[in-house]
Amino acid sequence: MLHIALAGNPNSGKTSLFNTLTGMNQKVGNFPGVTVDKKTGTTKIGNATAEVIDLPGSYSLYPRRLDEEVAYKVILNQDADIKTNVIVAVADASSLKRNLLFCTQIIDLKRPVVVALTMTDIARKKGIDIDINEMERELGVPVVAVNPRKNKGIDALKKAIELVAGNLYKPPARSFIEASALAPDAIRQAQLAVPGIGDYEAIHYLINHETFPLAEEVQEQIEQAEIDHQFNPSRTQAEEIVQRYKGINHILNQAVSFPDPQKKSRLTERIDNVLLHPFWGYAILLAILFLLFQSVFLLASYPMDWIDGGTAAFSGWLADLLPQNNFSDLLINGVVAGLGGIVIFIPQIMILFGLITLLEDTGYMARISFLTDRIMRTVGLNGKSVMPMISGFACAVPAIMSARNIENRKERLLTILVTPLMSCSARLPVYIILTAVVIPETYVAGFISVQGLVMMGLYLIGLVFAMAVSYVAKWFIKIKEKSFFILELPVYRAPRWKNAVHTMVEKAKIFTVQAGKIILIISIGLWFLSSYGPAKKMKAIELQYQEQLAAPGADAAAIEEHYGTAKLEASYAGMMGKAIEPAIRPLGYDWKIGIALITSFAAREVFVGTMATLYSVEDDGAENIALQEKMDRATFSDGTKVFTLATGVSLMLFYVFAMQCMSTLAIVKRETGGWKWPMIQLAYMTFLAYIVSLIAYQLLK
Repeated sequence: MLHIALAGNPNSGKTSLFNTLTGMNQKVGNFPGVTVDKKTGTTKIGNATAEVIDLPGSYSLYPRRLDEEVAYKVILNQDADIKTNVIVAVADASSLKRNLLFCTQIIDLKRPVVVALTMTDIARKKGIDIDINEMERELGVPVVAVNPRKNKGIDALKKAIELVAGNLYKPPARSFIEASALAPDAIRQAQLAVPGIGDYEAIHYLINHETFPLAEEVQEQIEQAEIDHQFNPSRTQAEEIVQRYKGINHILNQAVSFPDPQKKSRLTERIDNVLLHPFWGYAILLAILFLLFQSVFLLASYPMDWIDGGTAAFSGWLADLLPQNNFSDLLINGVVAGLGGIVIFIPQIMILFGLITLLEDTGYMARISFLTDRIMRTVGLNGKSVMPMISGFACAVPAIMSARNIENRKERLLTILVTPLMSCSARLPVYIILTAVVIPETYVAGFISVQGLVMMGLYLIGLVFAMAVSYVAKWFIKIKEKSFFILELPVYRAPRWKNAVHTMVEKAKIFTVQAGKIILIISIGLWFLSSYGPAKKMKAIELQYQEQLAAPGADAAAIEEHYGTAKLEASYAGMMGKAIEPAIRPLGYDWKIGIALITSFAAREVFVGTMATLYSVEDDGAENIALQEKMDRATFSDGTKVFTLATGVSLMLFYVFAMQCMSTLAIVKRETGGWKWPMIQLAYMTFLAYIVSLIAYQLLK
């Protein structure tokens, strides 16, 4: 099979090209031995199937981060598990000078290379005209203009790959720079130690041989070459870059014409003057977040009502169709109630992710990083911390993994520690059901939803406390290391609606399948724990129930309701809830909420499924009404309501701060290399959750 590697700068269009080449034939894993995402897929090259690997973005062949080092080793053929036949060097046509640095380095390795020029449409809008044929002559390798967003140039790229892979297009005999002149004696000695490597490749052996899987004897020989000829890596790199940019300037003069530099500012620059303004930039950011959460509530209300009514009707239909026995009880009050409690939130999750995708597509997400860098630095983070934190609104696991892009170890660790405070999608069902129960469905000025404002407030509280925790933690983490924030702002683009719809569908699938599996297992287990208990207790309750029904003038409906509650309290689940009730009662919670807190440690969204199962078991499926109404009716033993404003706010705040996600703890352990930081994270988040919830309840009750 042909193996193709896509290499290029971050934001060069590499991932878009990967998606277009591979379509739906993709899979994501990790590179062997390291926690860096590895995206692979298959495509057709001629009549054969080829594997395509999307390498992490790099600015040059001198790696500074773990993900850049992974790409570097693949390109240098130093990865034992991944070997490539062809490298496609992806270059942004609108930023050629910077992108050609990496491309020319790859070309000088004398590997089979094709250059794919992306964003040529943006280059044209900037007034940049590129002579592809002339650039191909100057570089000595095939150059193909592609537009992955519009599927243009893909066939030509595949044909070029086929020619290069079949050795029908010979690599250039000349090098882009005269690498041998940089350190001639050291290079010759390194080539004696590793026969067959070229001059430029020998330089990389001299600089990074310690990280290559070489025999000990070879390592010693290369090390001796450095000593014998006083090889200076920093000076060699600097001289190389200077020479390389001279060559790049020559190419640009020969093959590219640029617009008059005095030409008026482009649209992107004019928009940035507003969106990155020291005052209006933040005001617009808050307005966009406000609209985001208003839209989540307003647009999703109708499909949610349909799903809610459909679930209740389906449960009623099953109850009428099936005979009353343990199996039907399990099916209706365990499986259907648990899953129905989570399916209802799919519309809001789809809308939230769809809108976030549109913001990313337009180029605004990068502006958020730039805008917030100054604020982030005051609390020990930097602008690059914003992207993992924003990703944390979706899921903390990939968000924490994306913090690998932060070069500074202290800032990376701080980002990992505070990212779980971002309200992830698993918290969304909890917020929605509690908001619907305790916050009135009213509007300010006729169109601003109070529930939407509360939702936005919960997300902002997590963000504010994340920054506060980082500010405190930075004084305790003793890692001294300078950091720099360099970010390329992409041009603004029209959003790809097809991409947004695809993301919405994929997120809905992931949420339904992943959350559904957990909820199904927990709902079935919880049904058993809620339906059964110690035999003596359950028998005594059954006898008492029969005696009460047999009494003259007995109120069957009231006795039935009391029986369901008593049976649930005596069950194994009830015993668990009762055991922790003294600890959570000061927060306004009853033992049923206690059960939900325990079960939702597996996944926060299980809270809703747990409540649905508990209340269905309690009323024995007698009333097929919405979970929201069941929770609204819930009372303590003294008859007072459970879900008051004070309890609801306290519980929402508990879920803002609590670390109730085993997957997050596992990934933090993996990223930090031990259990020390996950345990610190679990301790401080649990403490915060309890204290803040306690204060909120005591103030509002």
